[in-house]
Amino acid sequence: MTVRLHNTLTGNKEPFEPAEPGHARIYVCGPTVYDYAHLGHARCYVVYDVLVRHLRANGLKVTYVRNITDVDDKILNRASETGTEPTALAARFAEAYAEDMHRLGNLDPDVEPRVSTHLDDIFALVQRLLDRGHAYEADGDVYFSVESFPEYGKLSHRDLGQMKLGASDRLDEAQTARKRHPADFALWKRSEEGAWGWESPWGRGRPGWHIECSAMSMKHLGDTLDLDGGGLDLVFPHHENEIAQSEAATGKPFSRCWMHNGFVEVDKEKMSKSLGNFFTTRDLFERVEPEAIRYFMMTVHYRAPLNLDWTLDEAGNVTGFPQFEEAERRVAYLYKAKQRLEELPDKRIVDSEEAPPEELTGFRAALREALDDDLNMPIALAKLADFLKAVNELCDRTMRKKGKASRAAVDSAREGFAALEAELGLGPEDPAAVLRRIRDRRAEAKGLEAAWIEERIAARADARKSRDFEEADRIRQELAARGVELLDGAEGTGWTIAD
Repeated sequence: MTVRLHNTLTGNKEPFEPAEPGHARIYVCGPTVYDYAHLGHARCYVVYDVLVRHLRANGLKVTYVRNITDVDDKILNRASETGTEPTALAARFAEAYAEDMHRLGNLDPDVEPRVSTHLDDIFALVQRLLDRGHAYEADGDVYFSVESFPEYGKLSHRDLGQMKLGASDRLDEAQTARKRHPADFALWKRSEEGAWGWESPWGRGRPGWHIECSAMSMKHLGDTLDLDGGGLDLVFPHHENEIAQSEAATGKPFSRCWMHNGFVEVDKEKMSKSLGNFFTTRDLFERVEPEAIRYFMMTVHYRAPLNLDWTLDEAGNVTGFPQFEEAERRVAYLYKAKQRLEELPDKRIVDSEEAPPEELTGFRAALREALDDDLNMPIALAKLADFLKAVNELCDRTMRKKGKASRAAVDSAREGFAALEAELGLGPEDPAAVLRRIRDRRAEAKGLEAAWIEERIAARADARKSRDFEEADRIRQELAARGVELLDGAEGTGWTIAD
């Protein structure tokens, strides 16, 4: 089946067909590194990570470019507030961002360009626009002339004539005075005396945000991309301006497909610092398994809003995130099924003519079919639930007295977990390690220390060894009263936290 994606430019779901058959060139707008990555970043980059994984699983070569914006007014403002040198501040948050992306299970891009290392490319592109009459200098600034590009507004479906109305509300008086049209945007911004910046053909300054992405993407992927993506908030003005300046410079379509993911919302409002509903990924890493965040991001279609719920105490402090906690339970269920499959005794796995269940043999195809349809991750997770149920049923049957497992069924289950990791990036870790982390975190949430629980289990084992079954039962009841469920087995006693 052909991969079909919703193209923001046309408003339609269309076959994704790279210009070079078998090779997809993808650019995704990366973060402006002046703070830690937030949940909006997490959603965006999980979405495009799944896209890249899926295309590769379909046999395509993918060149994935995701930039770092390390030159921006937000960085300058934060550096000024904190008394930090701007380059050092950007480098610190870029490193933190990379750490967060890895913890979320995202693959590294093939190329991760930074604005600070592409100034010559930016200079060349700005000069090209000046030479072609699409840009003009104004008192040390260089602006793109939107009126020189008749198709301006085609991505966001806005009318340039209407942009004049109320435009002055978005601009200060100095900017308005320098511009020929209120919607013109800066390609190069002059720096005030002594301010941070670089020397350029137009004086000391720094690049505008929009020109940065055009210069970096065309540097590494050519004049026409196969796909450009980012959050819904980038449609206008960022991606609209990218189209205008890039196509004005080259005379070619800038991207064959435009893809945008929906917002993360809290109480149906876009997450933002100004509303006080802002959470970084690191806020959540302290509360739930990072893979649970990744899982939750897949529970709603990428183009729809993802609404986040929270629980508060009487003082208004956040005490929990029910959706992430449920996602963590789902992740634990996934790893428990994988662990059970891995622990099946070899002597119970036999050749058999019995056909394995369709939920096992057909999982890879079902997963791929769901993602082929505009990256429908909720459907993929529904197929995953069927697959995990079938894995557990296989393990149940196998571990019964005289039970056996079909080798074909076990192989299909193993292939299913491999497909899950390849396509969705779920389930790549050692099950025991993940389950232990989740268990210990849940114990801590109940005010229990894992070391104390282990001590009580050891005391119970000593009591049983001494045939003091009354004391052993008392310890079991003591732990049960604290929400600790004991799991006696041939290799000793494990434990978990009851729901």
